[in-house]
Amino acid sequence: MGAATIRATGFAPVVDPGVHTLVLGSFPSTASLGAGQYYGHPRNQFWRLMGAVLDEPLADLAYPDRLARLLAHHVGLWDVIAECEREGSLDSAIRDAVPSALEPLLDGLPALRRVFFNGATAGRSRRWFDARGHATFVLPSSSPALTIPFESKLARWRTIVPRTEALRC
Repeated sequence: MGAATIRATGFAPVVDPGVHTLVLGSFPSTASLGAGQYYGHPRNQFWRLMGAVLDEPLADLAYPDRLARLLAHHVGLWDVIAECEREGSLDSAIRDAVPSALEPLLDGLPALRRVFFNGATAGRSRRWFDARGHATFVLPSSSPALTIPFESKLARWRTIVPRTEALRC
């Protein structure tokens, strides 16, 4: 028996005016929505990946501390979809999507220079950011549905923060 189709609303952005790097996902999984946390599914590799990139033990921290450490590194977090219908958690099941209000977000991020997309679905918004002069990068999804090895994902995710920049924070 399949999962029920639900209409859901995503989370608020995790940003402040000092954010120079933004990581955008597609939409929270049902596990994340249930936990009330970005990347709340225990097998999602986001916090392990970002922890390795920032040289911080993010996966071991309480959720509010994870968010605080991202912001300390001037990294923001949000999703490109604000609301949608979906059966289960796969991006391919997203229907009737309402995009996030990206223009007002950018107004509050004067330092923003680079935008990274967590997976191909989020990456469909790349041109919108390119047209506004931001450097953009599509990363392999941190989702457990993408079954490439962690080290292969990490090699691409390391482009978020050059090692010398990570050491300065």
